[in-house]
Amino acid sequence: MNNFQKLLDIMTSLRSENGCPWDREQTRESLKPFLIEETYEVLEALDEGEPEKIKEELGDLLFQIIFHCQIAKEKAEFDMDDVIRKISDKMIARHPHVFGKERFETSEEVLKQWDERKKEEGKLRESILEGIPKELPSLLRAQRLQARAARVGFDWEKIENVLEKLDEELEEFRDALKSKEQKGIEDELGDIFFVLVNISRFVGVNPEDALRKTISKFISRFRYIEMKAADAGRCLADMSLEEMDTLWEEAKQSSRR
Repeated sequence: MNNFQKLLDIMTSLRSENGCPWDREQTRESLKPFLIEETYEVLEALDEGEPEKIKEELGDLLFQIIFHCQIAKEKAEFDMDDVIRKISDKMIARHPHVFGKERFETSEEVLKQWDERKKEEGKLRESILEGIPKELPSLLRAQRLQARAARVGFDWEKIENVLEKLDEELEEFRDALKSKEQKGIEDELGDIFFVLVNISRFVGVNPEDALRKTISKFISRFRYIEMKAADAGRCLADMSLEEMDTLWEEAKQSSRR
């Protein structure tokens, strides 16, 4: 028995009459948070670059996929074999330059034909922007939408144009702050985020990854401040901003060594 079949059999046992009460109670709806959580744990492992952790988290994510397939099998809808066959057929159809006779020389050509294939499959109906999940994190969704629009030429010519747009949006945000009108402030701040995503696309940076890494960096540096304060028998609330800023700079220097 191969390892993949063994995992399928484990899931069948967990969901069986004599299986685990918790696993038997789960539904598609109840599993949604776990699917999201495991996906983000994979991303965290990828950021850390530890092969053992990546291996473990990919396994946890795979188990969630198998869980959903088992539920579908119990409903006589489909099983894991159907899922594998479906994605295999899709990948072959969408890569005619690899599995067929067509030839594409650039990534842009590949993406263009990819969209054409999606149209043929009914995935892109009225708009090229359709098919991007609303549930995606906003920064990632913005990037995907901008990339789709760029494929048909709706894009800036160079990054300098985007930086000029950022200056314009910042000025409009300052005006909104002066007006103290909350909706206007929210709108202008949203525009700034959207332009920043455009900048990240131009420089080849995933904005979701960049922000996630910055958050991790913030946590690490703030924990340094907390530990140093504890070592000195101090409470953060009693420390001045200047004192905390000094420790922050120490944390920055320490992380660069």
